[in-house]
Amino acid sequence: MRWPQWSSCKPRSTRSANPDVHRVSSSPERIRTLSDNQTPSSHDGRKRFTPDDPFGDLFSDEAAPAADAGGTSPRRAGGSRRRESTAARRGKRSLLVILVLVVVVAVSAAVVWFGFGSQLRSIFGGGAASADFEGSGNGTELAFTIESGDTGTSIGERLADVGIVKTSGAFVDEVLAQPEDPVFIPGSYGMQEEMSAESALVSLLDPANRQESTVVIPEGTALQDVYALIEGGVGIPVADLEAAAVPANFGLPAEATSLEGFLFPATYSFDPGVDATTVLKTLVDRMFQSLDEHGVAPEARWDTVRLASLIQKEAGLREDYYKVSRVFLNRLDMGMLLQSDATVAYGTGNTHRVSTSDAERADAANAYNTYVHPGMVVGPISNPGDIAIDAAVNPADGPWVYFVTWNLDTGETIFSETFEEHEVAVAKWLAWMAEHPEYG
Repeated sequence: MRWPQWSSCKPRSTRSANPDVHRVSSSPERIRTLSDNQTPSSHDGRKRFTPDDPFGDLFSDEAAPAADAGGTSPRRAGGSRRRESTAARRGKRSLLVILVLVVVVAVSAAVVWFGFGSQLRSIFGGGAASADFEGSGNGTELAFTIESGDTGTSIGERLADVGIVKTSGAFVDEVLAQPEDPVFIPGSYGMQEEMSAESALVSLLDPANRQESTVVIPEGTALQDVYALIEGGVGIPVADLEAAAVPANFGLPAEATSLEGFLFPATYSFDPGVDATTVLKTLVDRMFQSLDEHGVAPEARWDTVRLASLIQKEAGLREDYYKVSRVFLNRLDMGMLLQSDATVAYGTGNTHRVSTSDAERADAANAYNTYVHPGMVVGPISNPGDIAIDAAVNPADGPWVYFVTWNLDTGETIFSETFEEHEVAVAKWLAWMAEHPEYG
């Protein structure tokens, strides 16, 4: 019997002695795997990988049956039945593979859902509508704080915990429904109990609804006056501020006996309920920032702040700060007393005026009296700002050793190199003071 010829590009059928039996290749790809001199059954009984049966090697433990193209023996009929049986088995195996894949996918989906269902619902929404209140609240006001790092889910959970919204899901659904992702700014917000999720979200996104306390500290303000400003702006009692003001706890130089000089003057905003330590640390850290920006090393902070605090109280006009700095440095270099009225006044407890009396300038019991005690003032006498700090670090060049601010309204100052020049300037100041007794 002769095997039929197989084409490398197109299947051909061979007609056996039985005209009702035809053998046709299932695909061109399968035909192309045969060599020119290989018969359809000459592959050693091993099942090959073919596109129409990719899992044959995995699920079959029987060799491919040999095919007989000629004769009318029962083997040929049996081969036909075997081919039908093989096709059925292939269909069953394909179904089994599909069922296995479906089970694997279902189990994986269940694991993901039970493990991360809440997160997925937060991200994609879905599910039944969450219970919600109606309206903008029941009139009972309370503050709600958004912390740094909060998400819509964490905010919703806390809103529900305190009774602002009915369920966290309602709030999360409202967040997800927005056309753009909401941006939550940390801070305290005025809210009410039993708000709808929509009303709660609107309130939290309204900058005008953000509650904060403001404290304005002018340059040159002394410590005790800073405490009073904080109490008025934030509501923290002065006694609590004084109790919290331990210099070592804020990283101040070892010489510091108080926070004087290290509370940077600026405008600050604080959330309701802020404590004394947080407020003071905010001001101290801001002073350290300014000193760092001016190139002041940590070991030079004490001397720099003492000089800057003195400049801040004595100088009037911006351009005079640098000359005043030079005057004090020249006097220190020459071994002269600083003779600053501002230091004397501070030592008497008066933090609002600069002028002093003869008796006050002669009082050696006043540790801050630079008319009596040589060298730099014993400690800072005010809280200086950026200009005074810059002047302390970058004094003007000049020979001056005297100055007097003769016009306290305008801050005009006369700088002198000799005592005689200074006497003339002092006379001008005294004449101005006589015309303005309110400064006496």
